[in-house]
Amino acid sequence: MNTFLKGCAFVINYVIDMGASVMLPIIIAILAIIIGVKVGKAIRSGLMIGVGFVGMGLIVGMMNTNMGPAAKAMAHRLGVSLQYVEVGWPGMSGVTWGSIIATIAIPLSIVINLIMFALKATKTINIDIWNVWHMAFTGAIAYAVTGNIWIGILGAAIHAVITFKFGDLWAPLLADYFELDGLTTPHGTSAYMAPIACFVDTVIDKIPGVRKIKFSVDGLQEKIGVIGEPVVIGGLLGAIIGFLAGYGPQKALPLGINMAAVMVLMPKVIKCIMEGLMPISERAKEIMHKHFGEDADFFIGLDPAILLGDPGVVTAGIFFIPITLLLAIIIPGNRVLPFGDLATIGFFIAIAVAVHKGNLFRTLISGSCIMAMTIWITNQTVGWTTTLGKSVGAVKAGQHLTAMDQGGCPITYIFTQLFTRSNVLGLIVIAAIYLVCMVFAVRVSHKRAAELKARKALEEAE
Repeated sequence: MNTFLKGCAFVINYVIDMGASVMLPIIIAILAIIIGVKVGKAIRSGLMIGVGFVGMGLIVGMMNTNMGPAAKAMAHRLGVSLQYVEVGWPGMSGVTWGSIIATIAIPLSIVINLIMFALKATKTINIDIWNVWHMAFTGAIAYAVTGNIWIGILGAAIHAVITFKFGDLWAPLLADYFELDGLTTPHGTSAYMAPIACFVDTVIDKIPGVRKIKFSVDGLQEKIGVIGEPVVIGGLLGAIIGFLAGYGPQKALPLGINMAAVMVLMPKVIKCIMEGLMPISERAKEIMHKHFGEDADFFIGLDPAILLGDPGVVTAGIFFIPITLLLAIIIPGNRVLPFGDLATIGFFIAIAVAVHKGNLFRTLISGSCIMAMTIWITNQTVGWTTTLGKSVGAVKAGQHLTAMDQGGCPITYIFTQLFTRSNVLGLIVIAAIYLVCMVFAVRVSHKRAAELKARKALEEAE
């Protein structure tokens, strides 16, 4: 039995080590064939997803290569000297997959998902295996810090349950704003930080005058013409960041062109991922309708990367590069310099854009709250993530490891603090804030679902 488990772990880790651009196409193609998609079509779907992730990796890599040094230079010019440079999700996911909890988390998440769906505790069917690393991270941190593998497994299980409930929660917003009917993105920073946006949106609705302020990418284009187009916004912001970093025109202007390229290319790359996912999504819907009826209500859980094709998300993501650096400077006691995750801040605020229906004014406010909480929690988890890194041999003595993505996750923080109690005040404050925001998230989700249902009924009547 032990040999069998070791063999399974070897196979799983072998596939994982090839990265998301290989792992996901293989899994999607196999899953597509299993549920009845023709072999040729299944292989093509897997390859299209691989192409999309390679393209996204190239864009993110370009942003890290160009924007990372600019961000550091800008922080240096402002006299900021922060102790830890965060490595971002690529580094943290690699460390997480090195933990024994990650091997357990994949079959564990699948079993939990199937049980919850059978018991009608969730409507989400998750097919995004790569992002199981988020669930594994909670378990891996808890295991590394407490030394108790059962606490680690419990952490991964609880995060999995919350993840699938998030899938149910955000599906109406994705259908309403992104027009992704029947799809959801239960994973990652977007899912677990969006409750903050729901609270902020409700508060703004109560403020006379402020609640009427609205501007979006489309609105900017209408009011200021070509300057409001995403490609121009990206170019201007990139160049401005370059000049703030102390670059001359020879370096600042190319940075602007690179950011303009991100604004244009990211939506096109995401279309490849969507094209690859559609056959399996459509076949899954056919199967569900056949076995549970045409009125069956369920959602296919996909990678949150599918949200990055929206111009509002891409625009807000670039805006938040300097905003996040500013927050890192002004937050009292902060020791973390945002770096590795700057290129993927769009993931942090993607669902917030849907919460605010594309209103960039509100997204900038709620996104600032999201990034502030993320940075604050990341500071508290530096010791934990470093311990995890050391446990898998990724961090040497005297080094530190930290990342905003997952390192700043309130779910992981609250769960692990319950067992370590290294910062009881922080636990009480974050848990209280997060629970209040979750109440508003449920309200917003129900309201949006009702609006969507009413609109569909009206369209059918016409």
